[in-house]
Amino acid sequence: MTAALEHDEDAHQYRLVGDGETLSLADYRPLDGGTTLVFHHTLTPPALRGNGYAEDLVRRALDDVRAGGHRVVATCWFVDQFIDEHPAYADLRA
Repeated sequence: MTAALEHDEDAHQYRLVGDGETLSLADYRPLDGGTTLVFHHTLTPPALRGNGYAEDLVRRALDDVRAGGHRVVATCWFVDQFIDEHPAYADLRA
């Protein structure tokens, strides 16, 4: 299955979508006029867990954050752990 990243700026949410189904999502709250994004929640439906969707979503979302020149505060344990385990993303921390 090919998954696509969707960014709903109005809902402050990134979604990983495949075959019309949300595979995983990450909610954030903008700070400082949107220059910093506080990632506070990720979710993968229980039936879809264990497929790497959340990690794929967070990696793509952080790549998008970097491309937009933004910074990140990770209050979600999953995003925080991902950044800790992938030092290439450490520079995104606000």
